[in-house]
Amino acid sequence: MSTDTLIADRIEIADLFTRFARLLDEKRWEDADTVFTDDVAVHSPRGGELRGIDKVVSFMQQGEVEGQHALHTTTDLLVDIDGDQAAVSAYSLVYYYRDGQAPHFTGGLRLAGTVGRTPAGWRFREQRITPAWTREH
Repeated sequence: MSTDTLIADRIEIADLFTRFARLLDEKRWEDADTVFTDDVAVHSPRGGELRGIDKVVSFMQQGEVEGQHALHTTTDLLVDIDGDQAAVSAYSLVYYYRDGQAPHFTGGLRLAGTVGRTPAGWRFREQRITPAWTREH
C-alpha cells in the first residue's frame, strides 16, 4: 500500500471519529449509517453488547435526557491499518451541559475497536467503550 493511500486512509478514519462525535452531540440518529456498518457490534457497560445498527440507534435514543446536551472531543487516535480494516483506539472527553450553562457532568472514555472500508467509506464494525472516570460538578 502506498504512503499516499495510508495517509488518506488515516485522515478518513480520523474524520470517522469526528463524524461519530458530532452525530452523538447533534442527536442525528438517522445518519448512523454514515459511521456504522449494518452489522456493527458495540460493547459498553451501560448497554452491554449491542449487535446491529438498529439496536445501537435505539439504545442511543433511549439515553437522551430532555434539555441536556453533550459535547464529545476525541483525542490520541491510534490507527493500525491492515488492508480494508483497521484496529483503532482513542480517548473521548464528554461534557454534559444545559443551554447557556457550564457542564454539570464530565467523563473520560476509552474507545477501541475495528473499522472497515466499505463502498461508502470507512465505518465502525466493532466498538468497545470503557469509562475511565466521571465527575459531577
